[in-house]
Amino acid sequence: MSFLKIFQYVYIIFAAFFIYDAFVKYQNNESVTMSLLLAAAAVFMFFFRRRFNNKYGK
Repeated sequence: MSFLKIFQYVYIIFAAFFIYDAFVKYQNNESVTMSLLLAAAAVFMFFFRRRFNNKYGK
C-alpha cells in the first residue's frame, strides 16, 4: 500500500474527531457549525481521494 492510499484513511479519522468535537460542543451549548463543516469536508476528501486513486490506478 502506498503512502497516498494510507493517507486517504486519515481523512476518516479526522472526520470522526470533528464529529466527536461537535458532540462535546453541543453538550456544552457551544456552536458546532465549524466542527460539522470540517467533518463534512474530511468525508468529502476521503471519497474524492479514493475515487482519484481508483481512477489513476487502473
